[in-house]
Amino acid sequence: QVQVVESGGDLVQAGGSLRLSCTASGLTFESYTMGWFRQPPGKEREGVSCIDRVGLPTFYASSVKGRFTISRDNAKNTVYLQMNSLKPEHTALYSCAAVRPPSLYYGVLCGPAEFRYWGQGTQVTVSS
Repeated sequence: QVQVVESGGDLVQAGGSLRLSCTASGLTFESYTMGWFRQPPGKEREGVSCIDRVGLPTFYASSVKGRFTISRDNAKNTVYLQMNSLKPEHTALYSCAAVRPPSLYYGVLCGPAEFRYWGQGTQVTVSS
C-alpha cells in the first residue's frame, strides 16, 4: 500500500530555517506530483508548494515565494521543503501529499482536494 511519511518539523525561532522531508513508498514516485500543504490552527488546509514529476514546473503560495524552496529526488522517493526566514505565521501542521496527474496534464496541481495520498503531517512551530 502507499505510505507517505513526513519529517523535519520542529520548534524554531523567528528568522530560522527548517528543511522538511517527505518519503513516499508503494507508488511509482516519478509519476506523481508531490505537494506540501499546511493547516494553521483553526484554519483550512492550504497549498504551500507543489512540484511536478520531473521537478518542473513548481507552484508556490504567494506568502512563501522567495522564502521556501521545494525540490525532489526521484532516486530516493523523497520531496523536500526548505523553509527560510520563518515567521510565527508559518506555524502549522505541514502535510505532504501525492497525486498522479492525467498523462497530458499541463501545469502543476496544487489544490488539496486534487491530491490522493496523504501523510500524517509534521508540526512546525515558529516562536517570536
